[in-house]
Amino acid sequence: MLGVFLISFGFAHILHVLQPLVASSRFHLLIYILVGLGFILIALDKLTRNILAPYRKYQQGRVVDVVYAHRKRERGPRVVTIGGGTGLPTVLRGLKLYTSNITAVVTVADDGGSSGRLRRDFGILPPGDLRNNIAALADDESLMTRLFQHRFASGDLGGHAFGNLFISALASVTGSIETALIETERVLNIQGRVLPATLEDVNLVAMVRLNHSAQVVKIRGESNISKAGGRIDRVELSPVDVHAYSESVLAILEADLVVIGPGSLYTSILPNLLVKGITQALRSTSAHKVYVCNVATQPGETEGYTVADHVLALEQHIGRGVFQTVLANNAYPLENAGENTHYVQPVPDPHEVRQRYTIRYTDLTDSEQPWRHDPSKLSQELLALIKQQQPYSAPGRTDVTIISPALAANARREFPDEDV
Repeated sequence: MLGVFLISFGFAHILHVLQPLVASSRFHLLIYILVGLGFILIALDKLTRNILAPYRKYQQGRVVDVVYAHRKRERGPRVVTIGGGTGLPTVLRGLKLYTSNITAVVTVADDGGSSGRLRRDFGILPPGDLRNNIAALADDESLMTRLFQHRFASGDLGGHAFGNLFISALASVTGSIETALIETERVLNIQGRVLPATLEDVNLVAMVRLNHSAQVVKIRGESNISKAGGRIDRVELSPVDVHAYSESVLAILEADLVVIGPGSLYTSILPNLLVKGITQALRSTSAHKVYVCNVATQPGETEGYTVADHVLALEQHIGRGVFQTVLANNAYPLENAGENTHYVQPVPDPHEVRQRYTIRYTDLTDSEQPWRHDPSKLSQELLALIKQQQPYSAPGRTDVTIISPALAANARREFPDEDV
């Protein structure tokens, strides 16, 4: 108020004086104005600091840096990631530094561990993969985030993660898993959102060709598939007629980039793509779609697989043309790898897969755990793909149309059939 008064006083004298002012009078009036501006700037700075204080509790740096980083992420590209397990959080940890417009579409076919117990006891969607991806989008230094990931070691709660119990309790209190996820994301102040691929109760079934014979057996339950001791021929959902969550489909249709993987091919990625509406949305969206192949093969699922084998397995289940680019690793470090690490080898040349997709090879390995992707390396490659597709539809832009109104309207339905 003092600043406004001083400025008003100075301008009043300038506007109403009837005779020419002497130099000294002009000088004093200018001083009033400058001092008034100074008081206003100080007041605005204090107001800004007070407003931002809760958001800077776990962040380092000046207010202006925090605001700039926040605004930059707000205007970042719309990215949808599809998967589950430990692979998808790796993508999110890298991308959240560049954009807050991230949607993780996560499998809900998990039936093992803490998630399986809560699913059986309370009839809710398994919260484990949802929890892991929410935590990946949150502030890694936050005490609340560490608490969210804490797993009880003994007693009746032994094996349960606190975050799983938290989401389950919220779902019970609010009456829906959707509201529970929204409130959980608000508590952790995450950069983006996490959505289930479907809201329906679904299980994963695999046809496995046993190692010791040519017999093909049906294995039910995601947690049992990798233990079967054979080569997976095919996986399917039970029930088969499971429909996608409309918000997940809408996110795909509005995306600038869709990232499929990395993660367990048969138990994390395909359970999402087999949900009716997901693959149809991928075919309809104008986003660039990339499949991120795993760095190493996975025992019980993809032993001996090359990059081409991963792609062919996806085509076998969802058909060709769902994605345009394959991003694969071409570094095979021995240090820290361990004797059980078997790197996924490149697509042979010649090979039919090379003719259908753009295959980008680069070093994606983590220096400490080379069988995993490095979040920073992976995010840089994905951002490079987005830049090649410029201009993208950053929030606030009006010069780019992502989807037609008809597609957006269709995405808000529950997809009763496959003609999306």
